[in-house]
Amino acid sequence: MSIHSLVYDTPGKFQETRFEKIHNLTFSSSSEASKMVAAEIASGIRNCIDRPYVLGLATGSSPIGVYQELVRLHREEGLSFKNVVTFNLDEYYPIDAKDIRSYHHFMHIHLFDHIDIPAEQIHIPKGNIPMEKVRAFCTEYEETINAYGGLDFQLLGIGRTAHIGFNEPGSHQNSVTRLITLDAITRSDAANDFNGLENVPKKAITMGVSSIMKAKRIVLLAWGHKKAQTVARTIEGEVSSKAPATFLQHHKNTTIILDEEASSELKRFRTPWLVRDCEWTDDLRKQAIVWLCKKVNKSILMLTQRDYNEYGLSDLLATMGSAYELNIWMFNQIQKTITGWPGGKPHHSDENRPERSTPAVKRSIIFSPHPDDDVISMGGTFARLIDQGHEVHVAYQTSGNIAVSDEDALRYVEVALRMEPDSKKFQALKSELLDTNKAPIDSEQLRLVKGTIRRSECLGAGRFLKLPVEQLHFLDLPFYETGTVRKNPPSQKDVDITLALFEKIKPHQIFAAGDLADPHGTHRTCLDVLFEALKQAKDESYMKDCWVWLYRGAWQEWGIHEIHMAVPMSPDQVLQKRNAILFHQSQKDKVMFQGEDQREFWVRAEERNRDTAKIYNALGMAEYQAIEAFRRYFY
Repeated sequence: MSIHSLVYDTPGKFQETRFEKIHNLTFSSSSEASKMVAAEIASGIRNCIDRPYVLGLATGSSPIGVYQELVRLHREEGLSFKNVVTFNLDEYYPIDAKDIRSYHHFMHIHLFDHIDIPAEQIHIPKGNIPMEKVRAFCTEYEETINAYGGLDFQLLGIGRTAHIGFNEPGSHQNSVTRLITLDAITRSDAANDFNGLENVPKKAITMGVSSIMKAKRIVLLAWGHKKAQTVARTIEGEVSSKAPATFLQHHKNTTIILDEEASSELKRFRTPWLVRDCEWTDDLRKQAIVWLCKKVNKSILMLTQRDYNEYGLSDLLATMGSAYELNIWMFNQIQKTITGWPGGKPHHSDENRPERSTPAVKRSIIFSPHPDDDVISMGGTFARLIDQGHEVHVAYQTSGNIAVSDEDALRYVEVALRMEPDSKKFQALKSELLDTNKAPIDSEQLRLVKGTIRRSECLGAGRFLKLPVEQLHFLDLPFYETGTVRKNPPSQKDVDITLALFEKIKPHQIFAAGDLADPHGTHRTCLDVLFEALKQAKDESYMKDCWVWLYRGAWQEWGIHEIHMAVPMSPDQVLQKRNAILFHQSQKDKVMFQGEDQREFWVRAEERNRDTAKIYNALGMAEYQAIEAFRRYFY
């Protein structure tokens, strides 16, 4: 039996369909999946006795959990890497190995510095060799892999261009290790690491598609909704050089490992009723009916038996007996999510409302991963809670200092120098900001200035919404304070800070960012810290009846079938939300980490909320200017 069948053939993890052309497995969390992948690698190392185990490695956020588990296995279970030879997929060019943004640095801080692998057995493409020597180096790199008999195991991530390694669209299946030009989307995705697109190298050295395909075993990792469409294209689409990951369909021993969000665009998750017989849960019923309404361009109550039958939903129809009964049920389900009282409506029945009517005045905590997520993601609901008399607290989980540009910081420093021209502290800060060879990590003092800028913006937005300043809490969770995009793993210190806030406020409601895109991104890490705090506090008397509502950020919204509470906004309330967002001036116009979406945050938020309202209206609900959506989390 193969290693992969020993580790992965778990009931319920994989159901092959006629649409899928690569073996893939979906896990409930990236941490669970990462441990399983690390277990397979460890098994391969332990079973390779008479020769070196040749391991191909990837960088980026996706494999970090695998490396963390391999380090744990080395420290706690004696896994030795003395018989392992590694080859990394790629490296930026030009870049120095000592640069903290290089893949050399990445691999050492996440893996090599914590295990017993001999230095001479580590191979990473060199990003600092002269251009005239690159071709010879690439040939030698390929020959060295072949001299070891090829790769036993190749770990991969996947880019949004469907690149593997840095094999961008247009790469040929026969390509080998070489220098390539990076796609604009790939460079945009790397902009966070380099503090701006203009600093991202334009080229890279990468193993070729052919080099990868020669590996005896390939495992590709993908986490989060941002990878979902690319994953679906890779697994279900046609093989094409425009999406190099699709070449893996020709490899006989490849598994793609996913979390639930990364697999969400696969047909067996997006439209499972077209793939297999379904067990019709309430959530799946809602998902199917929303899909059908969109397909036939009808509201819920206009759907007919013929619509259900023609679009493969006759089984669903059978669960309720008639289209009429099913439509009425669905209409009521969606209607019950709508409320203008996100803290519950006092002295009214809450049987058909998403929130409780008691206590009439609730203590609510809005957890904001960055200093502006509160108003961007739920500014309308935030204002409504205050206006309706609830005791609203906002917990800003991180300082957000790295998202302030040097140009913005310089403006504030120069203002300070006008007030205190002899201040050596501000003179030093100005010199640091004007240094053309400035270090990639800001000094501690500069990070304090940038964090203070974000804090002052929160205070301004809070005053605008008439929230007492003592109800704004700046947690400055320690995991974030590295000065770089790459953060430390969360620790009990982060959890303890959160627990102390619970104890102080004793909340009836918690609102938190439910973005799960990147297991090592700030939103996800902040959510993991909150979940751990909830787990540790759940037996406290004041937490027995505390409800948790998850909102989504500027890039994504809950699917209609996932929404448990929908808070409508009038045109005036939309404008009020916009003005609250605009207090965050350091994040306006020139946003440090904007991604490929060039819209400002207030525009993204308004269009997302407007789109949700339009969908509700198309389903047959009342017409609203905008809607903010929430999903309840049961802990």
